[in-house]
Amino acid sequence: MVIKNRLDTTFGPFGSSTGFFMLIGGVIMTYYSLIGPVIAIIGAFVLFTSSSTFIDADNKRIKHSDNLFGFIPIGKWIDIKSDMRIGLKKSHKGYRAYIRGTQPIGIHNKDIKIYLYSPDNKTIMPIKKFDSYASSQGQLDRLSALLGIDII
Repeated sequence: MVIKNRLDTTFGPFGSSTGFFMLIGGVIMTYYSLIGPVIAIIGAFVLFTSSSTFIDADNKRIKHSDNLFGFIPIGKWIDIKSDMRIGLKKSHKGYRAYIRGTQPIGIHNKDIKIYLYSPDNKTIMPIKKFDSYASSQGQLDRLSALLGIDII
């Protein structure tokens, strides 16, 4: 059984909106120029590329992948060892863009992620993300039992 957990968009919210407009502009430009399909492909890449984690509970392995164009997973499987651990960690990502050159716009995403830790307590990769601490506790216990590893 392979479980897929979608984490984030690779280029953030501003990159995704830029990719959307590039995709639409490239499709419209296709009627006028041969560069249109190239711009549409670049826009689709920026819009749909995301990161996710695949958990193979039967074979005790996990893979952090970047999904190119949203459906081509690129990543390496890591075998889960018994001395690895999982734990919760707060995550804060801030994005800043400028409109009209001087007016900043900021988007802040605060969430809680379950991370896989090495035996010496260094983070290896994020596994799953949540909006609240209460919803993450139950999943942390479930993943610990499913993978047979301890909680930090």
